[in-house]
Amino acid sequence: MTDTDVTREAGVARGGQGLARVAVVVRAGAAPMWWLGVFAAGVGVLVPGVTGRRIGVTAGAALFLIGAAVVPLVRRGRYTALARGASRAGRHDVLQDRAVTVRNWRRGHRWWLLLAGAVALGCSFVVPAAGGMLLAGVGTGLRLKAAWLGRRERAEQTLLWVRVDWLDRRGGRPAGRSVKGLRGTGIAAGDAAPGGARRRTAALV
Repeated sequence: MTDTDVTREAGVARGGQGLARVAVVVRAGAAPMWWLGVFAAGVGVLVPGVTGRRIGVTAGAALFLIGAAVVPLVRRGRYTALARGASRAGRHDVLQDRAVTVRNWRRGHRWWLLLAGAVALGCSFVVPAAGGMLLAGVGTGLRLKAAWLGRRERAEQTLLWVRVDWLDRRGGRPAGRSVKGLRGTGIAAGDAAPGGARRRTAALV
């Protein structure tokens, strides 16, 4: 039985639902993508490749900026609409720990992450560092998207949560088609700060 199943069953048993922080789900892939990208780019710089290092690094810098700029904008309208219609979390809803949400996402996406890292590394033999820098840019974009959600949460003084059973089977897509709406709690609920970062002192619900 997974941590998600335990959270879900506990919520149902008390008449509530298991809830995961939207910003935490968004942010979960940022660190692994960043570090895989940095590793692939670092190795790529050591390989001359087909295009040469200078062209590769220049192309990689452009791809990094594109990834960091585009990812935060993806489905922003959907997130905004869901946040605007968020209902108050129920008394018996169970707030999933940040560590559990992150672990479920990374466990569900581990093969995808390994494949992305391998592809980025392989690209170095053609265009040095470019693939790694793109992957790092996507990771940066996810962190920026989570930060945008955090600014909205602070402005509204409401943390945004999604039902665990509405996430996909890999623990992602907090604004996917299966998500009918979000729920909100006070700014001090849960163990993650606005934007999904680890809260220094975990607050009581």
